[in-house]
Amino acid sequence: MKKLKSKAFFIYSLIFHIILSCILVLVSWQFFEPYAYNYMVRTFSAVTPASDDILVVVIDDKSVAQYRWPWKRELYGKMFKYLNTYAKPKIIGYDAIFTTLDKDNPQSDKIFFDSLKPIDNLVVGFTLLDSKYPNEKEGEKYSQEFHDKFSINIADKRKQKYPSKYRSFSMFPEPYFDSVKYAGSVNSSPFISTGYLVIADPIVSLNNNYYPSLALRMYLFLNNTKDVTLYDNSIVIDKTGLKIPTVQSFQAIHNYIKFYKIKKQTAFSHKKYSAIDLITSLENIEKGLPPVIDPAEFKDKIVFIGANAKAAAIKVIDETPTPMLQLHPGVDIQATNLDNLVNNQIMHLTTFWQDLFIIIFLSILTFTIITRFSVFKSIALLILTAFIYFVIAAIGYRFNFAMNIITPLGIQLITMIFAYSYRFILEGKTKEKIKQAMGKYLSQDIMKNVVKNIDDIKLGGKRANVTVLFADIRGFTSMSEKMTAEEVSMILNEYFTEIEPIITKYNGVINKFIGDAVMAIFGEPIQDLNHPVNAVKCAYEMLKKVEELQDKWLFEGKPKIEIGIGINTGDAFVGNIGSEKRLEYTVIGDTVNLASRIESYNKVYRTNFLISSSTYSYVSNIADVIKISEVTIRGKAKKMDIYEVLRIADS
Repeated sequence: MKKLKSKAFFIYSLIFHIILSCILVLVSWQFFEPYAYNYMVRTFSAVTPASDDILVVVIDDKSVAQYRWPWKRELYGKMFKYLNTYAKPKIIGYDAIFTTLDKDNPQSDKIFFDSLKPIDNLVVGFTLLDSKYPNEKEGEKYSQEFHDKFSINIADKRKQKYPSKYRSFSMFPEPYFDSVKYAGSVNSSPFISTGYLVIADPIVSLNNNYYPSLALRMYLFLNNTKDVTLYDNSIVIDKTGLKIPTVQSFQAIHNYIKFYKIKKQTAFSHKKYSAIDLITSLENIEKGLPPVIDPAEFKDKIVFIGANAKAAAIKVIDETPTPMLQLHPGVDIQATNLDNLVNNQIMHLTTFWQDLFIIIFLSILTFTIITRFSVFKSIALLILTAFIYFVIAAIGYRFNFAMNIITPLGIQLITMIFAYSYRFILEGKTKEKIKQAMGKYLSQDIMKNVVKNIDDIKLGGKRANVTVLFADIRGFTSMSEKMTAEEVSMILNEYFTEIEPIITKYNGVINKFIGDAVMAIFGEPIQDLNHPVNAVKCAYEMLKKVEELQDKWLFEGKPKIEIGIGINTGDAFVGNIGSEKRLEYTVIGDTVNLASRIESYNKVYRTNFLISSSTYSYVSNIADVIKISEVTIRGKAKKMDIYEVLRIADS
């Protein structure tokens, strides 16, 4: 029954631990892990430099200081003309959204659009909107035209699909639409709980049609393919075999971004050029002057163009919080996305089952350590375990594999609390069982005294005034010869079971069982100033109880037994006797020896209850006695008086 209770306690505790762990996991994944992820990315993952083959051209403060904002479109055209005519990059990515024409400068717009038409390696940005088209009919027509011109071949092999939240395209002006040949989405999805951008959206959808991001479209162009296959947990580029690990949501299909080391002098991870330097370089070349930037710097490179001017009166800031920067330039993020694809450096996250395995493994390991080792050793091992896990996680981030940090360590902490609580309660129960078991070998009062002074147990004791009681069964040897060992033990056990409560009732302590004899102490360790009286009353009641047992045993056909009791009061040594490794709490001295010898005189005088003169001096007013004068006691030079107790007064 007790074993079943112990198992039930463990099961209930385990269930509570699992429930608490589930709550922690849900809270941690939502609120704590994103911040831990940012820290690990910034500290351990983004320590490598970005590719030197990917460059960014930025309309920055220097650029808008030269030409007042807003710029005429022909200035953009000069950048593209410089790149396409003289620099010859592999591909150009334009991180900007054009939705309107410059009605005040139509000729400038025409120059811009004319500069775009001959560029065959330009991918421009577009965005999807949550709102519907103002004019549904025109919107549907535009969506179809956009799909026909800019879509890629996507084979959807997903088992689970989410409907898109997007309802429309941001519409290109017709001349711009006609001038460009490739387009990619610049939509992004910051993490909801933190507002930090850690994921890219390589595929977005509208009306069950799928479109690539700016970075993915550029990657497909670089590899001369339009074929992509969607799986539940990945995007695969059929021609190159590139596998992009993904997660799905209503917004898009996402992958986690691998960030790169930020260049302190520019706050960009990729090499940055000012847009005005490209424009000036074009103008210088056309005038026969040396360019500000040698076009050869861009030859066979990947170039992104975007805006990030921070002048107070100008609103051309494209920045988003990322693990790397509180205001990370959007064009650099786009460059980072393509850098990930080109160099196959995409972040991989642990799967749900991997996370579950880690949590269960750490929980079991923690519980095992706590239950197998001492407190100090277990704490040291658990700290070491947490440190090793953190180091493994840091190494994982260094190689673009992201593991949860807060959740496993939080689960380890909860498991520690659970395990130490369980261990404390279990040890308490075990100690209580030991106390109860040892109490059957030692007096409960001695046991309490040991527990009370558990840190100060040593050899030695004190002298104290005590009363010692010896009780012995008469004719036990001859009786045991006629009975089996089992029958003898049954009678003895019943006898001892009946007299033990009586001794306890009168503040006595059973010091030991000596075969069929009992030695009890009064006055220590239980402090009792009236110990001689209580000892005599105890003995008298013991005799009455034996009379009751005699009638019972006679009825059961068992032999009649009688006991003899001897009591003496005096000073004795009380305490721990033995060796450093084996102690016994007992009482020794002449007082004890005399009590034992007085008890033996019951056989001589055919009595049942004898006390010494020292004990009689305390009980003379309550005990009817017969004096036995001048008894020779072995070991004593002088004769002494002893007394047979006949009755104890009711008072």
